[in-house]
Amino acid sequence: MTEPSSRPRIAIAGMAIESSTFSPHRAGERDFQRVEGAELVERYDALRNGELTDRAEWLPVYYARSIPGGAVLPEVYESIKARICEGLAALVADGATLDGLFFDIHGAMSVVGLDDAEGDLITAIRGVIGPDVVVSASMDLHGNVSRALVENVDIITCYRLAPHEDTWETRDRAIRNLVRALEDGVTPHRAWVRVPILLPGEKTSTRVEPAKSLYARIPEIEARPGITDAAIWIGYAWADEPRCHATVVVTGTDESATASAAEELGRVFWDVRDDFEFVGPPGTLDEGVAAGLTASDTPYFISDSGDNPGAGGTGDVTWTLAQLLTKPELTSDDAPTTLCASVFDRGALDVLRRHAVGDRVSVEVGARVDSGPHGPVLVEGILHSLHEGDVDAGGIAVIRVGGLHVIVTEFRKAYHAVSDFSSIGLDPASAQIVVTKIGYLEPELYAIMRGWTLALTPGGVDQDLERLGHHRIQRPMHPFDEFSDAPDLSAEIVGSRAVVA
Repeated sequence: MTEPSSRPRIAIAGMAIESSTFSPHRAGERDFQRVEGAELVERYDALRNGELTDRAEWLPVYYARSIPGGAVLPEVYESIKARICEGLAALVADGATLDGLFFDIHGAMSVVGLDDAEGDLITAIRGVIGPDVVVSASMDLHGNVSRALVENVDIITCYRLAPHEDTWETRDRAIRNLVRALEDGVTPHRAWVRVPILLPGEKTSTRVEPAKSLYARIPEIEARPGITDAAIWIGYAWADEPRCHATVVVTGTDESATASAAEELGRVFWDVRDDFEFVGPPGTLDEGVAAGLTASDTPYFISDSGDNPGAGGTGDVTWTLAQLLTKPELTSDDAPTTLCASVFDRGALDVLRRHAVGDRVSVEVGARVDSGPHGPVLVEGILHSLHEGDVDAGGIAVIRVGGLHVIVTEFRKAYHAVSDFSSIGLDPASAQIVVTKIGYLEPELYAIMRGWTLALTPGGVDQDLERLGHHRIQRPMHPFDEFSDAPDLSAEIVGSRAVVA
């Protein structure tokens, strides 16, 4: 065990949100959960279970996280950035030594007025801690690696699974890589390859090929001499910014080995670019409903993919709900149970709170933020249940219209787990159809579904990227453009230096 006096001092800070620039939602103060002090250190398994606890002095600064949404309001971003920078400045005041920083980010944060939010944040941080502090970052594979980010972060890695069942494993890996670098006294090279591909996450799930085999190459590459970490970023398709594209970064102590490995992964990625398909059976909403109603093995899931709040949708697009309400096979008294999750509307909850459970109610809901695909929808039915105090949603009401159970929330909430439904007395496993604002099904829902349509619905995270209309991404870009020749997939080597352990 390292003696306390020789342990490196490592700070922890970050800011995470996935932001669709095509969504009119703006992330404000309420959207962010803040963590600091001992609670921040204890978020990470490797620090909580003692694996790395005694190998460094852990200095929690500040971490802010929001569920995905639209771009962050600039004043909110600036306040969080200031809080992080002030906390770091206190750690290096009067010449105090700071050896490392674990930078916990998502990588697809957009801020109103900025093209590269994470690049701006790490540049500001470097202005406080200086060039010699070793920074290790953990990211979502749907993040974007800009030049500013890769130049200012010494060790960088991302998830290897989509859905992201390795979120905490990835964070622990980034922390472990940082500790080892400080103990060894050398930070790795970064070999960076920009890959001109931009695809929606629902076409790049590691459940299916070719992403499954692409990411499966990483362990073999990491086992090579001189390699520390290998990472592949799909990129974030629902932001219209120059940094939005696929990326490969390989880190290691051998410059030649890292460059060769990064170029290898970049070429393999490029070679399979035309093989990516939707992870679930795509179709129209009508096709999904028809399949769900005739299914003998249930529940049948329908992804309302265009307004998935887990990818940046507002969560109040009413296009799908409006279509469902016109279908008597769902809304008649003898219709099978269909769950529809969800639409948020604070004003609608205020109206519904004036009623008792069992009352017949009539209320307009949704489209207060994103009214593009459809305006507010009139829901007339029985107030099935009313709930308060959900951490994300605030108040929640369920309105029953025949067999259709419409979930209305006070604030934005993603219904991506069984507990999201069971906590309000609904059992998705016993429903005929479950419609939820999601893309690929998260593990719990995937485990109970017996049929599925990935409905290609409109919204801020529309799966049809050309329908959204990107104007500011770097061109040419697959699949927007044809390539007469293969792109330059040469690796650029970024940084390496001896550090003081």
